[in-house]
Amino acid sequence: MGNEIPKPYLKIAGKTILEHTLSRFKGVSGLGEVIVSTSEKYLAKTEGLLNSVFPDIATFAVLGGNERQDSIRNALQKISGKTGLIAVHDAVRPFVRSEDIENCISEAVRWGGAVLAMPAKDTIKVSGDDRIIVKTPDRKTLWQAQTPQIFWAALFREAYEYAEVNRFLGSDDSSLIEKIGGKVVLVEGSSKNFKITFPLDLEIAGYLINKES
Repeated sequence: MGNEIPKPYLKIAGKTILEHTLSRFKGVSGLGEVIVSTSEKYLAKTEGLLNSVFPDIATFAVLGGNERQDSIRNALQKISGKTGLIAVHDAVRPFVRSEDIENCISEAVRWGGAVLAMPAKDTIKVSGDDRIIVKTPDRKTLWQAQTPQIFWAALFREAYEYAEVNRFLGSDDSSLIEKIGGKVVLVEGSSKNFKITFPLDLEIAGYLINKES
């Protein structure tokens, strides 16, 4: 993003992106606790944001790791043993819809794991090291994974234990569940649930938030 401030703490319409994202989960039924992994520099700030958005439930800010998977593992250590489902969401996806979260929860209960995703709109090419096209997969079978990704807590913990013992680094959480043979179903979400990655994404996010307000 070309900014010294980490993306979740950039402000849009007077609030950090993290605040906008967290607020999308305020009405989720059965929400028991919220944990955010962050850098040491932003631990205190994140704790303050969590207390502001979720004054009535347990919240924690924990130190992140070198890899995304390390950060989630650190958060996992804070989760209550009574937790039934665990949802993992990117801090910079502030437009996830509450109905999509609820749908994802329902499918996770049924299958053990569920992931919000969108059918791929573009033709995808698989290349070799020299960028020569190796094959063109059937677009009908391709989906772009989003978050939240929601799983039964016991299954999630088992997947992370396996990954740690076997030094497996997945591209997302569902890939860890797949590795141990767990079932994960795709739940169609929304194109608005995009991840703020580039400056243009930030401009679009500002437009959408100002339009909603």
